[in-house]
Amino acid sequence: MAGRFCGLLLLLAACAFSASAQPTPLVLGPSVVALNGPWKFQIGDSPTDTRTGKPLWAEPNFDDSHWETVDLTPQPGLSDPFTGDRRYVGGWTTKGHPDYWGYAWYRIRVPLMAGSGKSLGFATFGRMDDAYELFDGGERVGSWGKFQASGKSPVTYFTQPVMIPLRPSSSSSLPDSDAGASERLLAVRFWLGPVGLLHTPLSGGFHSAPLLGEAGALATKVQLERQKLIREYYYSAFEFLVYLGLAILVSGLVFFDRSDAVYRWVAGCFLLFTLMSAIYILAQCTQVISFRTFFVWFQVIVNPLSVGGWMMVWWVWFRLRHPAWVPKAIAILTVSQMITMAFGANLVNDAVPRQVGMAFFVVSVVIRLLLAALLVFIVSKGIRATGTEGWLVLPAVIPMGAALFENELIVFHLMGVWHFRGVTILFVEAAEMIMAAAVSLLMLLRMLQSVRRQREMALDVKQAQEVQRVLIPKQLPPIAGLAIETEYHPARDVGGDFFQIVQHPTDGSVLIVAGDVAGKGLKAGMMVALLVGAIRTATDTSLDPEFVLGVLNKRLMRRGDAQATCLSLLIGLDGEATLANAGHMPPYLNGEPMDMQGALPLGLIDGAACSVMRFRLAVGDKLLLMSDGIVEAMDAHGQLFGFERLHQLARSATSATEVAAVAQRFGQEDDISVISVTRTAGFDPAIA
Repeated sequence: MAGRFCGLLLLLAACAFSASAQPTPLVLGPSVVALNGPWKFQIGDSPTDTRTGKPLWAEPNFDDSHWETVDLTPQPGLSDPFTGDRRYVGGWTTKGHPDYWGYAWYRIRVPLMAGSGKSLGFATFGRMDDAYELFDGGERVGSWGKFQASGKSPVTYFTQPVMIPLRPSSSSSLPDSDAGASERLLAVRFWLGPVGLLHTPLSGGFHSAPLLGEAGALATKVQLERQKLIREYYYSAFEFLVYLGLAILVSGLVFFDRSDAVYRWVAGCFLLFTLMSAIYILAQCTQVISFRTFFVWFQVIVNPLSVGGWMMVWWVWFRLRHPAWVPKAIAILTVSQMITMAFGANLVNDAVPRQVGMAFFVVSVVIRLLLAALLVFIVSKGIRATGTEGWLVLPAVIPMGAALFENELIVFHLMGVWHFRGVTILFVEAAEMIMAAAVSLLMLLRMLQSVRRQREMALDVKQAQEVQRVLIPKQLPPIAGLAIETEYHPARDVGGDFFQIVQHPTDGSVLIVAGDVAGKGLKAGMMVALLVGAIRTATDTSLDPEFVLGVLNKRLMRRGDAQATCLSLLIGLDGEATLANAGHMPPYLNGEPMDMQGALPLGLIDGAACSVMRFRLAVGDKLLLMSDGIVEAMDAHGQLFGFERLHQLARSATSATEVAAVAQRFGQEDDISVISVTRTAGFDPAIA
């Protein structure tokens, strides 16, 4: 009963205090009361007492009768545009001081009775613009934000629930005593910066009535309000986790398909979304990030980079190449947007005149309109290029308008907000999540296309392997007077080494052509097919080694940047041999390298001469023709096989198989091909 009576007494006292021009003293029990007013208000800053150094406007005996009167009673139909808090009231910009930023003061005289030993407190829960200092009886007792030395703007933060203890009551009266009430003068010095003026609707000072009451009750209420504040940003935390997961997932796709640059761009954009969500949560729920720092990161850095990044996503997505100036235009507009927003939103220097800042802001709007037009151009061009598939990107592109013009949505009170069980969801957040969902579906479709393309490429590689098996002989026809053994081990599925062995149909001479195309993989394999076809065409005309290399050189000259090293060896029945070389490794004769002049590889200069030498193979002589994959073999410590080891191996090895196996065991890096040719006394079959 005592508690109910106390609460009823407090309620009646509050009503009387709000309605009466001569406030009835408040009796404070274990509860709180909203200080709706009447408050006295004055823009500008207080002069300082020369004796005490304290602001005169905080003194209890200061005459504030000529100041404006402000009532903080909530207005029907008005609520916080961000949180939906119905305690919301308009700031001083709605009370005759539009566009004013700087210092302003609120004062209120509170006649109250409190029992001896009662600890009183002052609490704020709703939004305040931007920082404030509280004075109790002329003494500073607390603040929100960091007030610095004279001449420096305070460091401000997004408002959070806070309770400031007041000075101990000087009255010894008990609630039920007949003693007179003690009067408390509470003065609040506010600071509103240009950033808050631009970004907070109805800005300036109090946006809800502060609470006065017993400190313990206020502390409990502040704790509950903090829990409520954290719950408001559950959706933002959910967004952070979603964007982080998508960034990690898409980053993994970069390794899945390195050839598709869109994965890198999308991963980077999702990382920016992740950073944006993290900054938003830290700014709203902690004092780690100040108000200004938040908007610098949000509007000057992350948001412009995010918009520019997503525009590049669609440029790469549609595989557009023309006009070539588009990526440069995106980069220039993005940087320009960062600069104009920094000055247009007064985020760099408070000293920038408002007229200049507004000019920058107008320029930033023009730049964003240009970005929007460029986005429409990219998407429309992509849709024309891809047809029906291109229309699928629209659900991901349209929400970008919210990100481009988010600041205008806030300033002109067009920012949609939804509240669900205490959780706040901004329109921009919902739009970005819709875009992320649409992009995720598009990425899934693109990944499936990549899988199908990789399967097709794997099939192409397999077919290229089969073609190469046909082009590079595994089984050789019997050749009188020669024992020939070959080994071929490509570094990849398809190799760039090649050889052909052609016997003259009448005189029995044998032409051996061996070479190494620059590069590896499927491209090199395709070049091998070209050269093998050219060799077979050339040998229909002549087996002359110089002629064959000349034909190959002309064929490569028509292919632009294609080069290959090659040697051509013609061996007659009598052992007479002619060797033409174009940049290939010289053969080893009986374990010793043959001394040949150097020559340029094929495909560099039209009509380039090759080095030619003639010699005779005696019975029992052994030639080793090898590609540079032998000497370029590398072990786990980074050491090359090198020519010295090759020299020893050429002396000791008994077969081409042994030479190739030693190099492979050492550490194969390039294609390895070895041809062993031994002059025999009579008819010996060739060995494959």
